Amino acid sequence: MVAKKILHELSFETEEAEDGKVALDICTKHMPDAVLLDWNMPIMNGIDFLRELRKLPGGDRPVVVFCTTENDIEHIQEAITAGANEYIMKPFDSEILQAKFSQVGLL
Repeated sequence: MVAKKILHELSFETEEAEDGKVALDICTKHMPDAVLLDWNMPIMNGIDFLRELRKLPGGDRPVVVFCTTENDIEHIQEAITAGANEYIMKPFDSEILQAKFSQVGLL
């Protein structure tokens, strides 16, 4: 909810998915410009979602920012290797999200 509020304040349109499978289905129908992704999701976790996203036609295009409590170096390296563009630790605020989005060219 916090991320959605911040993204709307930054004039982004958002679409939420309750799990990784639903998120992948959404991306299959309409590839977004960016994905704000949590590691811990039901049915398909964030890292599996990311790997599948990158295999889709056009799946190399979205900027993917992981936003999670998984903050050890192994998780970060795995996410970047799988194709994440940036990594944000929870909790975060508007300033952090804006800074990361600027770094990856979304702002």
